[in-house]
Amino acid sequence: MADRAQPVSATPGKIVAAGVAAIIFGALVAVALRAETGRGLGAPDWAALRFTVLQATLSALFSVALAIPVARALARRRFKGRRVLIALLGAPFILPVIVAVLGLIAVFGRAGWVSSILGLFGLPPVQIYGLHGVVLAHVFFNLPLATRLILQGWQEIPGERFRLAAQLGVDGWAMVRLIELPMLMRVVPSILAVIFAICLTSFAVALTLGGGPKATTIELAIYQAFRFDFDLGRAAMLSGVQLLLTVLAGALALWLAKGEGFGTGLDRHVRRWDGQTALARYGDSTVILLAAGFLLLPMLAMALNGLPTLLNLPSQVFSAALTSVLVASISTLLLLLMALPMTAAIARGRGGALELAGILGLAASPLVIGTGLFILIRPWGNPLAWALPVTALVNAITVLPFALRVLVPRARDVVARQGRLALSLDMQGWPFLRHVLLPRLKPQIGFAAGLAAALSMGDLGVITLFADPDVATLPLQVYRLMGAYQMDTAAGAALLLLLLSFGAFWILDRGGRAHVEA
Repeated sequence: MADRAQPVSATPGKIVAAGVAAIIFGALVAVALRAETGRGLGAPDWAALRFTVLQATLSALFSVALAIPVARALARRRFKGRRVLIALLGAPFILPVIVAVLGLIAVFGRAGWVSSILGLFGLPPVQIYGLHGVVLAHVFFNLPLATRLILQGWQEIPGERFRLAAQLGVDGWAMVRLIELPMLMRVVPSILAVIFAICLTSFAVALTLGGGPKATTIELAIYQAFRFDFDLGRAAMLSGVQLLLTVLAGALALWLAKGEGFGTGLDRHVRRWDGQTALARYGDSTVILLAAGFLLLPMLAMALNGLPTLLNLPSQVFSAALTSVLVASISTLLLLLMALPMTAAIARGRGGALELAGILGLAASPLVIGTGLFILIRPWGNPLAWALPVTALVNAITVLPFALRVLVPRARDVVARQGRLALSLDMQGWPFLRHVLLPRLKPQIGFAAGLAAALSMGDLGVITLFADPDVATLPLQVYRLMGAYQMDTAAGAALLLLLLSFGAFWILDRGGRAHVEA
């Protein structure tokens, strides 16, 4: 049966999707061909594999275990600033990793606030480097994500369930056993798998807080084989192991995400009548305050440390900042050039293959793609000369899955509602895009562009593979300052990076919503 007429063409989206798939699979094939399969994993590689699985397991368990009481407290309480606090839970997603690491060192490091308090009681300072430092940083990044996902699970329970429970006098352990525990058993396993997969590919945290051969992840081992030993065969083999682990964790997360919910209700506002005792109220308040402190104190510490040096930074820092702005701008432009045609094609329907191409960036880590591109570029030119374009391209591919999740639902709605009218007016192709689809996608385009700019601005991944000694992005410059023990200057540069990342996100996101607010 022939396809019905559509106001937009799928051809540009298909071409872009094919190009994205070619880049990713080309890089993976280059890695696979370079891998020395008969060589096998050496003792350091097995140690890196064990540490990677161990830190990812501990990070996922601690993040989810701590997120459950926080999400439960937020689900049961209503207070001023609750919406702001929940919105802040999304901030770590666009927070540059190197900035968060500096904040954590300022609070939990050997000379940090916690160590100073312990010193008052004659206790030894905290050691942040090593396994516990990596897990602490991962909990900092993933506790908000786990809290948001679990809170969403609580909010999906129909309000009628809680109303009936209140009428029957259900409270305390009975409420947990009958309503809350079944929800947690449904949502928690998939959240554990998602966070485990995220922590498998963590690079910047292990690079800055790993602390030696005993705390080396596979991603860090790839970087070391690449930069220090220039052993492309070992780097390629480790990339294959990394890819296999990520695919298995992603498949597990998708499989665990399946399951029946609590059914539909009457869409009434979810109101809680349980947990009204003084002990429950104080308990929830304490949990919320501790979580807010854990998330906000590192940012406060980093800002206080960086503010005195912000206006006296060396010229190399501002040069690196301009480089980061350039890379982020190119990455954002590339993202929109990829995401918009794919979104228009997917919105026509039957876009399964296009959506699959769009999420390929999550299957392979940026470091693996960067390794493959380095191998592909090397016979034809100096890879160092391609450092910034490759970094911008890989950053755009990494953000593409998130951008499609933002753009596609709204685009589908617009095409479904406006498509027939446009066809009756003989409005197809560019006129439909210009006058109908793109104006209605402005908020989503602004949000996706802001996401791409912020994440690219704070990225400390691919650039470390290709970095020329004379060229650096701002995150790389902060890392170099930390390595030279210039912590005050590093704090100032990190504060500048934070302002640039959040500023880019705010400007682009607000720009997309300007016509709505006018």
